[in-house]
Amino acid sequence: MLAFLTISWNGARELLRQPLILILVTVPSLFMVLMSHIPYLALESEDKMVKDSALALVFLIGLMAAVFCASNTLALELRSGTALAVLAKPVSRSKFLIAKYFGVAISLTLVIYVNILTAMLCSRMVPDIYQAHDPPAVTSALLGIVLGLMLGGYTNFFLHRQFIGDAVLGIVGFSTLTFIAVCFVGKKWDMHSFGSLMDWRMLPAGILILFALLVLASIALACSTRLELMPTLAVCCIVFLLGLMTDYLFGRVASEGVVWAKVLYAVLPNWQLFWMADALEGSKSIPAAYLVRAFSYVACYVVAAMSLGLALFEDRELA
Repeated sequence: MLAFLTISWNGARELLRQPLILILVTVPSLFMVLMSHIPYLALESEDKMVKDSALALVFLIGLMAAVFCASNTLALELRSGTALAVLAKPVSRSKFLIAKYFGVAISLTLVIYVNILTAMLCSRMVPDIYQAHDPPAVTSALLGIVLGLMLGGYTNFFLHRQFIGDAVLGIVGFSTLTFIAVCFVGKKWDMHSFGSLMDWRMLPAGILILFALLVLASIALACSTRLELMPTLAVCCIVFLLGLMTDYLFGRVASEGVVWAKVLYAVLPNWQLFWMADALEGSKSIPAAYLVRAFSYVACYVVAAMSLGLALFEDRELA
């Protein structure tokens, strides 16, 4: 168990030290803050447009992070020989691969977590009919990033630690603290009840997006047992595009009892099940039971993808 946890944490730590991860936890947050202050001719639907755009950006950033993390964590170690050194010890290939997936899941969760916090702040940043902006929310979103970068710079200069890893973890920690603090503050710096201005329905919508990305990460990791970064990216793009159209391409044919369509409809992940932005319209909400069913779907799919990855990795030549 200790070896499993060590491999998982080392894999997550190495991924969090990548420059792309720092970009994915800073630039999207800044863009979402800017996007919330752009005037829209949306016939009083600006709030919905900002929420949908923020969730779409979180999904897009997560796709990049999922493929990058899953491909890098295994392909680089196979190419550098690190995997061979680890597997030379009493560590099975199945434990190694599953631990790598947990490392990818940790780093991916932190990336999505920071962006979801900003997306929830955007839900209260949209100017109302009186054009009342939200300086506390903007300050909270920017302050978490600035303090995290300052922490990374401090530990790098004085303690000689790696800048990017400490900056990413600092952004995660400070963004959490500033988010909790701003939940008690109104748009005019007055005191409010906790989270009364937030649209908390965006939280389950973000969790569903994370579920979808965990599925894609398992597919990417299974592909990376045999393929390099670019072929893995191509396979993931094809799976993603087909998954978006699976209801149209195979759903109707499968309902008529066609065997091949039923097989493809079951094998391909249906990404539409995880995109619940329309459920945020009006007073609608995402029920907790749906999250439980979605988690069951994700667990089954991840187990299937990792089983395929283990079968491909079992006889992979590492030398």
